[in-house]
Amino acid sequence: MPVIHITHKDTPGTEVFWKLTDAQLRNRLHPAEALVVVESPKVIRTALSAGLQPVALLCEERHLSGDAADIVARLGDIPIYTGPRELLADMTGYTLTRGVLCAMRRPTLPTLDDLCAQSRRLVVIDGVCDTTNIGAMFRSAAALGMDGILLTRDSCDAFNRRSIRVSMGTTFLIPWTWVDDPLKDLRQRGFHTVALALRHDSILLDDPRLAAHTRLALIMGTEGDGLPNDVIDGADDVVRIPMARGIDSLNVAAAMAVACYQLRIKS
Repeated sequence: MPVIHITHKDTPGTEVFWKLTDAQLRNRLHPAEALVVVESPKVIRTALSAGLQPVALLCEERHLSGDAADIVARLGDIPIYTGPRELLADMTGYTLTRGVLCAMRRPTLPTLDDLCAQSRRLVVIDGVCDTTNIGAMFRSAAALGMDGILLTRDSCDAFNRRSIRVSMGTTFLIPWTWVDDPLKDLRQRGFHTVALALRHDSILLDDPRLAAHTRLALIMGTEGDGLPNDVIDGADDVVRIPMARGIDSLNVAAAMAVACYQLRIKS
């Protein structure tokens, strides 16, 4: 495999790591050429094990025979760009986590029908634009037994570099796809919809009737505004988490983790 020692920011072939925007990486016109950028050795290993195809690696020189040595051995014949830490930080605009970035082919998302057909527990992320929250929500959903995630079109991309890193690569482990009309689409596919919101008519999360549903979709909204009123009004149930000390809400990722644990399929 070619190891290319870079000495300046504009080295040809490195554009994917510093120049391309998220929209350009997604490459809607040519989806087969779309890319994701994966950061840190642990997350790169997860992506490789999930079957992602590597395209190029950017790595601090010291990690080629150190933290990333096993990764380098798995990459095949792709370019590996390397240089000192300061140059790579100047190139990318931030200090690399554990000194390694890998550009990979973007995975193909499942269809809504396929994802729903193999799921009993889904999370719907409605309008969440914070990449850190998206990553944390994916990690919780994967860890707590959810079968898949649906994102509305106004949510941020789960394959955003920061979302991938915060999720610790679980964006590649739990199936997800986009959804246009969550309530209608899920009801047509036999799901009981549950909106997490503070409403006078809400029921408590630990109500045993909720976990008894064979197919259930938990709908989560944005950190500040929460879910739109039409989504809350249209859901089969509105649910709140029992809380103490006058506290009425949690961070959206924390709230989702609590709800996923309570509503998971208990085998």
